[in-house]
Amino acid sequence: MESEQPRLLSVAEAADLLGVTRLTVYRLVHAGELPALRFGPVYRIPEKSLRVVQEILPRSA
Repeated sequence: MESEQPRLLSVAEAADLLGVTRLTVYRLVHAGELPALRFGPVYRIPEKSLRVVQEILPRSA
């Protein structure tokens, strides 16, 4: 039985989905508020991790 692999997003993809800049995503990762994986110089964010951040980001009016 195959297990489903989690979808890993680039920083740019995560930023687009969250409606923030790439710099904000990097800040959240470095602050430990957004779980991410690091492969050398590249960060990948599990799609499920975005739910965690959506709860703490302020809502746009």
